[in-house]
Amino acid sequence: MKSMKAKDIMATNVITINENVSVKEAAKILLDNKIGGAPVVDDVGDVIGIVTEDDLIMQDVRLNFPTYLHFLDGYICLGSLKRFEEDLKKAVGARVKEVMTEDIICVNEDDSVRDVATILVDKKIGRVPVLKGKKLVGIIAKADIMKVIAKG
Repeated sequence: MKSMKAKDIMATNVITINENVSVKEAAKILLDNKIGGAPVVDDVGDVIGIVTEDDLIMQDVRLNFPTYLHFLDGYICLGSLKRFEEDLKKAVGARVKEVMTEDIICVNEDDSVRDVATILVDKKIGRVPVLKGKKLVGIIAKADIMKVIAKG
């Protein structure tokens, strides 16, 4: 695993989802392809985000409104207002661009598998798009890392 590169283990038949696809269509694409997430691309094919099962499930999750504390004629927010706004946006989204995760982590095709594995674990993510320059050339999921470990 030490000398292996991302390009050695990545899946190259990457399923992508256009940003304008409906949430329902995106869920069907993930289910039909038995994958937990996919890179989101714009109309010219550039990767602009990633959509996962968690992003789509947010549509049916109960929102937790931030708690406020009244103190000395003022209010103190005890929760993360930014997090609530992000969750609300996802809960009411109808298109992938409204529910996708925009702040994505990508790796380069020449990055070591060890570095990719570290990113997946440290960032608590299930998959990472692989780029060659700015072009999407593959994707690596935790299962791909497990295959490398199993082979020894």
